[in-house]
Amino acid sequence: MKDLWELKEKIESYKPYNQQEERDKQVMLKCIDIFDKFHNPLTRENEFAHFTASSWVVNKERTKVLMIYHNIYQSWSWTGGHSDGEADLLKVAIKELKEETGVQKVKVLNNGNIFSLEILTVDGHVKRGNYVSSHLHLNLTYLLEVDEKETLHIKEDENSGVKWVPMEEVKDVSNETWIKENIYTKLNRTCEI
Repeated sequence: MKDLWELKEKIESYKPYNQQEERDKQVMLKCIDIFDKFHNPLTRENEFAHFTASSWVVNKERTKVLMIYHNIYQSWSWTGGHSDGEADLLKVAIKELKEETGVQKVKVLNNGNIFSLEILTVDGHVKRGNYVSSHLHLNLTYLLEVDEKETLHIKEDENSGVKWVPMEEVKDVSNETWIKENIYTKLNRTCEI
């Protein structure tokens, strides 16, 4: 579980942007302490809460965000996915971005440090013919840059659209009220700092 403890150190050193992040950071650290031996939070075998990684992908001018139309949530969304045992969540975020959008060249911003953290609720749903119970995603977000000229493609089993969205329109294209009001707005503001 050395990898999990290295992840814990990264989360401990992260400076929260707001009260949501401060509280979520504390809960994430407790989850690592509670689950580390019996219900590894780096894998989906932990049916209560497990780590995921997301990307806030901006263009060079910091005016647009690359988003996918997520099939399960039926909404335009950021890219990301489950850690599936990988403790290097930046690596996970980049892998998921490439798989979900087809981009090849990714520039890591913010020195590769955690850009944002949040605990996301996931309602029960069917995935690949199996029911997945409601649970929590312990999510770390990374700031990445992609050239707008990169060729984009969808990943049919996960999304049905990929496009650049002007930052000021992100809230308009998302159907996920809590995420667009509390997370996407925060990510856009943080990009401006």
